[in-house]
Amino acid sequence: MFNDINEFVTVLEKERMLARITDPVSPDLEIAAITDRVSKSAGGGPALLFQNPTGYDMPVAINLFGSMRRMCRALGVESLDDLGQQIEELTTPKLPSGIFDAMKMLPMVSRLKDVLPKTVKDGPCQEVVRKNGTLDEIPILKCWPEDGGRYITLPMVFTKDPVTGMRNVGTYRMQVFDGRSTGMHWQRHKGGAQHYRVAEKMGKRMPVAVALGPDPALAFSATAPMPEGLDELMLAGFLRRDRVELVKCITQDIEVPANAQIILEGYVEPGERRREGPFGDHTGFYSHPDDYPIFHITCITHRKRPTYLTTVVGIPPMEDFYLGKASERVFLPLIKKTLPEIVDMSFPAAGIFHNIVIISIDKRYPGHARKIMNACWGLGQLMFSKTVIVVDKDVDVQNEAEVAWIVGTHYDPERDIQFTRGPVDDLEDASDMPAYGSKMGIDATRKWPSEGFTRNWPKKISTTPEAAAKAEEVWDKIRKGWKA
Repeated sequence: MFNDINEFVTVLEKERMLARITDPVSPDLEIAAITDRVSKSAGGGPALLFQNPTGYDMPVAINLFGSMRRMCRALGVESLDDLGQQIEELTTPKLPSGIFDAMKMLPMVSRLKDVLPKTVKDGPCQEVVRKNGTLDEIPILKCWPEDGGRYITLPMVFTKDPVTGMRNVGTYRMQVFDGRSTGMHWQRHKGGAQHYRVAEKMGKRMPVAVALGPDPALAFSATAPMPEGLDELMLAGFLRRDRVELVKCITQDIEVPANAQIILEGYVEPGERRREGPFGDHTGFYSHPDDYPIFHITCITHRKRPTYLTTVVGIPPMEDFYLGKASERVFLPLIKKTLPEIVDMSFPAAGIFHNIVIISIDKRYPGHARKIMNACWGLGQLMFSKTVIVVDKDVDVQNEAEVAWIVGTHYDPERDIQFTRGPVDDLEDASDMPAYGSKMGIDATRKWPSEGFTRNWPKKISTTPEAAAKAEEVWDKIRKGWKA
């Protein structure tokens, strides 16, 4: 694992997964255009380090998580499925049957002690303290031509519940208004927004801190859809196999990651709003302008030679898809604790997380698929899923072509589609009203007589094992001939 983002960049370059750009490139549209082009190339393209952003001395790191291989490298696994296995082992404790079983459990038990964060006296993020510092010194990007301005797109935003003191860490875009203030795009369903609502009711100014460029596990954890009440830093500690070290801010009563590149300290005032947007979002469209709280900066601290870590969102696939794929693998075992009949699930890139979720199940009784649909719409951030597709356990939900084939051949539109209404994502533009609209479930499982299907279900075409083995043998020879 990595102590900071600099170590990650060094390893990516050593393993030929990073490209350094020495030409001057402007943070105004040009870096974003290059990154968009690279991220849509085969495999997500390389990570990018812009060493000479026009007008700035600070390098820009981007697309660091923009491939399956780099996402795995960031989280210290060979495959993202390994994350699910680790979470499964953690959440399904087994009593050891003997000394050897007990010894096998020791590594996981050892990891648990690294989950809770700890506070230290100082850290690299406070090597330089600038109480009069401004955002004009940071190469913050303007990503798309009609954006309302420059945006911080990959921040770790730290808040505390004004009553309970419970911490929340989230990734919320921040439009730069001037050198000392930004918007704080807290969507109404997010933890930071809830903390702000509590502060507003109390009429209290709320401290906020923003960490830019933490280590990879921390950066990922801030984007993860953690259940309410669980600390994102605990997930980061588990993933990085070491406790997250925090330092107290200089001007605010809040703690931040000691290994970050840059820290923005500040506050939001109750009742204060300013128009924010438009913003080219991960839907592939500009989100509409709206009024959001204002973040006022009281101090900027940073390393002596910081790197600005950022990202670009837009028409998929882009870097955020791989971050989302990691969340899919991490939270699948937890979802299966509630819904054990689920075999696998997938959020395809084109579905941009909330538009499409595909779920395979071990179907056990009539109407089982509809039970899963309704459960999803009542489960954490799965409630935003606009379309839930349910297939049988023998369907590979990660193979979108196979899913399309199965859906097309397995569902009757009148019989197998279910509609409901409820909360939808704030970025959902097709609904009649903001944050409230309709959702659809598609039952693409094989139908049973007990579900009213009286015809014989057709048998899937497949060859014999012997013929399949021969085909593989000959195909291997053909493939080698092509390579020659």
